[in-house]
Amino acid sequence: MNLFNLFGKKSFPHGIHPDTYKEQTQAKVTRRLPFADEIIVPLAQSIGRPAKAIVFRGQHVVRGEIIAEADGFMSVPIHAPVNGTIKAVDIASTAKGGKQPAIIITTSLNSGQQIPDSGERCDYLQMSREELVKAVQNTGLVGLGGAAFPTHVKMAIPPDRTIHTVLVNGCECEPFLTTDHRVMLEQIDNLLLGIRIAMRTVAATKAIIGIEDNKLNVLAAIKLYLPDDGTITIEAVETKYPQGAEKMLAYSLLGIEIPSGGLPSEVGLAIFNVATLAELGALLPVKQGLIERIITITGDGVKKPGNYLAPIGTPVRFLLEYAEFIGAEAELILGGPMMGMPA
Repeated sequence: MNLFNLFGKKSFPHGIHPDTYKEQTQAKVTRRLPFADEIIVPLAQSIGRPAKAIVFRGQHVVRGEIIAEADGFMSVPIHAPVNGTIKAVDIASTAKGGKQPAIIITTSLNSGQQIPDSGERCDYLQMSREELVKAVQNTGLVGLGGAAFPTHVKMAIPPDRTIHTVLVNGCECEPFLTTDHRVMLEQIDNLLLGIRIAMRTVAATKAIIGIEDNKLNVLAAIKLYLPDDGTITIEAVETKYPQGAEKMLAYSLLGIEIPSGGLPSEVGLAIFNVATLAELGALLPVKQGLIERIITITGDGVKKPGNYLAPIGTPVRFLLEYAEFIGAEAELILGGPMMGMPA
């Protein structure tokens, strides 16, 4: 039993309470960024194996087209984030630090931002679990909460394990960041569809969306869309760091302890970030790939803090210029002050 829940707050022992600094951006609606002149797409998009480039210099590519194939099961394909021409397949500087293999695309700035619709559709209700795992891999989706673990690998549950609950992590306990907050307000339909797809893929009978209690507007908004049968619910947990860590969330919501060094599947859980499942709900039914994500640009060093939808591979310099960087003495952190890294 989770003793902390006896006192009225779903939580876990210990933890810290840093200032959240989310006020600058949590109420700002997500805005789409224009395209940068050049996009640098790393071939290593996850903690799995890097993808293998299948394009060549001078080749024209269309937004959403596969430009790198998965190299085995622990890998995901990569899709072109923009229309453009391949400038190079080479070693390039990336946001992760250092240099690594990447596909560099010169953007066709006048070609629009629409993704061509192939007309293909994917009915997840008619697919086996194995077919769904493969379909998820084809989207190129990885965990968007920070770890970048290939989503299809997490959904490939070993036959000796049974998943009873999907936990949907909407805590976003990292200070300053508000992307998940906006996803849960702006993409409720995609999120709930992604949850249903995940439940079917891992054969879970219920799902719980966990949010921190500093996001009560999310709680109210999502409750209006939840099914009456109780298969998907939403619960608030104490605002505390690191509430969004898998082990902490499992304990706070269910009183379940994931063994040290163990996986959630060992105790009947599958845990996904809200942004990951919202993208799953958007991409899988129309057989499209991951090409963009929402990011938060915030702090005293920019004039235009906000939440922005950016193509994957957009240079950091372009992001800062768009947000009107003014902090010559500001420290630039990628990923948040607790778990991020200096740029």
